[in-house]
Amino acid sequence: MKHRLLFLCWWAMLLTGTARAQSPQTKALHQALAQATADTSRVLLLADLSASYRYSRLDSVQYYARQGLRLAQQLSYPKGEGRCLSRIGMLLGEWGNLPQALRVNLQALRLNEAGHDQEGTARTLNQTGLLYYALDDGQPALDYFFQAQRIYEKGIGDDSQLISVLTNIGTSYMLLNRLDAAELFLRRAYGLTVRSRTVGHSCWGTPLPYVLREMGLLASMRNQPDKAMRYYHLSAQAAVPENDRRSQSRAYQYLAELYQLRQQPDSSIYYARKALAVGQSLPFMVGVMRNSNLLAALFTNRGQNDSTLKYMRIMVAAADSLHNPQRIKQLDAIGFAEQQRLQLLEERQAQLQQHIRVAVLVAVVSVLALATLLLWRRNRVQRLANHRLQGLNAKISRQASELTQQRDELGRTLQELKIAQSQLVLRERMAALGDLMNGVAQEVRHPVQRVRELAGISEQLCQELRGEFSRCATYLEDGEYLDEMLQNLAQHQTNIVQAGQRADVIVRGMLEYASAQPGPRQPTALNGFAEDYLRITYHDLRAKHRYLAVALFFELDPAVGSVPVVRHDLGRALIGLFANAFYAVQQRQQQLPGEEYVPQVKLSTKRTAGQVEIRVRDNGPGIPAADLPNIFQRFFTTKPAGEGTGLGLSLSYDIITRGHGGTLTVESEVGECTEFCVTLPDAEMNPAQP
Repeated sequence: MKHRLLFLCWWAMLLTGTARAQSPQTKALHQALAQATADTSRVLLLADLSASYRYSRLDSVQYYARQGLRLAQQLSYPKGEGRCLSRIGMLLGEWGNLPQALRVNLQALRLNEAGHDQEGTARTLNQTGLLYYALDDGQPALDYFFQAQRIYEKGIGDDSQLISVLTNIGTSYMLLNRLDAAELFLRRAYGLTVRSRTVGHSCWGTPLPYVLREMGLLASMRNQPDKAMRYYHLSAQAAVPENDRRSQSRAYQYLAELYQLRQQPDSSIYYARKALAVGQSLPFMVGVMRNSNLLAALFTNRGQNDSTLKYMRIMVAAADSLHNPQRIKQLDAIGFAEQQRLQLLEERQAQLQQHIRVAVLVAVVSVLALATLLLWRRNRVQRLANHRLQGLNAKISRQASELTQQRDELGRTLQELKIAQSQLVLRERMAALGDLMNGVAQEVRHPVQRVRELAGISEQLCQELRGEFSRCATYLEDGEYLDEMLQNLAQHQTNIVQAGQRADVIVRGMLEYASAQPGPRQPTALNGFAEDYLRITYHDLRAKHRYLAVALFFELDPAVGSVPVVRHDLGRALIGLFANAFYAVQQRQQQLPGEEYVPQVKLSTKRTAGQVEIRVRDNGPGIPAADLPNIFQRFFTTKPAGEGTGLGLSLSYDIITRGHGGTLTVESEVGECTEFCVTLPDAEMNPAQP
């Protein structure tokens, strides 16, 4: 009755633990992942989320680790790659594929070091040590554990990881039969677990079940079975809130093995079955194999061949899932041991039971042979299927690569066609606009010239009339009045001539704008080209205003190199920008003659991804914010009447944007500076030539 009540309590706790599909830390990690905005943060959260499933759902470990690994590889993020690859190595170790796990861990270790991730490095060192421990090689395991301990004791990582490493060192010393050293590290790990306030907040959860279990194993090695049993029960209880199925399975397994040593087969079978059930739900294949092997041995001793065969099949299936030939050898060894056991039973039993024993022996041998044959056939079929799948995958990969290449070629062709179409439309529009402006300018030009000529003749006649009236002033009563009228008339004629000159300048600008047809593009060393045009514009300005001195600054990027441009058109556009900058500094110098002001114009170039930049900066009076939206519109000018046509910046804008497919922007701060920024696409980004 007592054992039955204990069984029900443990079974209820087991159902409670297995009903949850995650650890206590998993929900918070899911919420953080949903709120994460940066891709690198998502990679690290996916790695932590994978770790939170390490002892509850191994398929989730693989899912989130591989998802994070793909994202890290897309971002070229070695820190994230190392952490996700380390989780995959941990998973391979749980599945028993130790050689592959070791290879993956060493690869993750290189990525940890490349990403300067000390926490990830310590975790991978810890896992590598566990692999050597699983191979019963204690000294290399200790070397890796001590390296991880030194990193964690610098304050890197959380308490749970340091506790895990200390426990691993203790278990390695037990493997080397150095029990005093093992007890020292296990007690240190237990004390840190009890004192720590953060151990339960880590994605790795609390290592308390692991610490208690290994303390129980130490007590068992010191021939203290009651103390060992108490630790095993505490370990199983501590594993329930964490949903740590692996620790539960191992605690039950140790209890089963302990009861087997104490010659209590019923209790041993009870806990071995519990360990097997929990291990199968994870699945923890190494535990499944070990517990099924233990149950097979227990039922063999009882002579219950049906149960023996049942658990031997489970063991064979676990070995098959691990793809480890050594497991098959272990199965054959168990079968041979079963034959020897039956032979010993034949010698001890009476002659009346001899035929029964022989029959049982033959049945067991037949079942083993059949199981071996089925396993061989299954492996052969699986190899053939894998070979066919590899062929199909290779064929599909080739077809996918060809389709991707064709898609890329079609995309490039379509892009080139779109560029060519847009340039053809632009040429037609520019040609139509040029014809229109040319016609309008020609029609306006002749009347304007005629008005100027007539105004000039009228001005000369007024001068002559004034001369005649001055000679006859003594004979005229209103001579002064007439002289004043003629003087006003002459002034009006002068204003007409000036207005005609202004109109003529506008007409010439329109003709020049209309004649701006796109020419052939030529590779041009952009730095020298822009510098030459700046100096030419400056020398032209000095010829008109010899007392103006402007400080020229150059910041030219050698990476700009050669860019295909229409040289004549780009030169006209740059002259417009340079002239505007020189005019600005000249105006500020005239407005503030007493100020210690040094006119400055700076030319800078820079190559960025797919384009080059040309920046023209002056320390003039700046442009008011209200005028910035209209600065590139035709006939808009901030200069006083008679000093500008409003076509200079407009012409530069059209040459840059329409003629070269670039951009022209302006930034200004009143009283401080103005900067124009020209961006031109390079040859790779603009393959279609006008």
